[in-house]
Amino acid sequence: MKKVVLAYSGGLDTSIIIPWLKENYNLEVICMSADLGQGEELAPLKEKAIKSGASKIYIEDLKEEFVKDFVFPVLKSGAKYEGKYLLGTSFARPLIARRLVEIAEQEGADYVAHGATGKGNDQVRFELTIKALSPDLKIIAPWREWEIKSREDAIEYANARGIPVPVTKERPYSMDRNVFHLSHEGGDLEDPWNEPQNDLFMICNIPEAAPDQAEYVEIEFEKGIPVSINGERLSPLGILEKANEIAAKHGVGIVDIVENRLVGMKSRGVYETPGGTLLHQAHQELEYLTLDRATMEYKNIVSIKYAQLVYDGLWYTPLKEALDAFIDSTQETVTGTVRMKLYKGNCTPAGTKSPYSLYNKEFVTFGEDKVYNQKDAEGFINLFGLPLKVRALMKKNLK
Repeated sequence: MKKVVLAYSGGLDTSIIIPWLKENYNLEVICMSADLGQGEELAPLKEKAIKSGASKIYIEDLKEEFVKDFVFPVLKSGAKYEGKYLLGTSFARPLIARRLVEIAEQEGADYVAHGATGKGNDQVRFELTIKALSPDLKIIAPWREWEIKSREDAIEYANARGIPVPVTKERPYSMDRNVFHLSHEGGDLEDPWNEPQNDLFMICNIPEAAPDQAEYVEIEFEKGIPVSINGERLSPLGILEKANEIAAKHGVGIVDIVENRLVGMKSRGVYETPGGTLLHQAHQELEYLTLDRATMEYKNIVSIKYAQLVYDGLWYTPLKEALDAFIDSTQETVTGTVRMKLYKGNCTPAGTKSPYSLYNKEFVTFGEDKVYNQKDAEGFINLFGLPLKVRALMKKNLK
């Protein structure tokens, strides 16, 4: 019997894919679950996968690798898709797909499978990674083949086969969780006019329930990478977990966005990204202090393109590798400490310092100085404004 390795989360879609693959392809199903910080969600997966018909399951602890090799590179880039989304689902997919390929090769499998729908972005992210790393592997995407048309159909399919699923018709949200974020889609969120209900949030306090006292947090960076929080040096995973704990308490990191999917439609997502929001904003503040104007302006352009590449599943591409090299170069001086103030959903800067600071009080002071000759500004303005003057003279002569 030929084998298929299934990217298995234990959620609704992948739960019913196990029997579907056996019924329709007559394959031995091997599951692979990536532990990216889902917490208690992983505990029942081994028993559940076997009971659902899988022959075995790999549960891979990839949390530290996820933060070090995926979260932090995107943090350094400053990438936010369409100005808001911090890409927590997007950059998890290439890591999951890479491990899927490695296990398929280890098991001698001919196929890999995933539970992404034909309407979404994840199908692209999974499959582009698979094509880039193992072009001969065959890919099965059940949502593009089966007769199931809705989440309600999927629930009925599961119930008919005695497969428990963590989704009910009363709470029909599609969620994706890892140590960086938790996303929510579907249900009442499909109407952009509906405000998210307070009981939607599972990580962050809503701002109204956050503490009435502001909290200050100091984050130290080395070459764009956070290395300590409040003076405590931690591993990459430890940094993110500590940032999550502090920011979630204060309701920081809730994002509600109607985004443009790669496949052409708009979708509405609500994201909880507490630690990621704190680290991104602190990192940006340090760049304000340490990057020159031209580099910062160009890096902002690169950040937009980088976000699009990651969102579109183009992690393992020559262009992203080239942009990573540029970004790493810009981060050589992004070293220092940032103090942030957290209060009722807000995350604001409260101080920045760096040995590479380009801020020079002697030049910028409103008091008396001995380093700047204000008369020099006249000649600068005359030259800088010369094109405007020449154009105005031309228009005057035409009258």
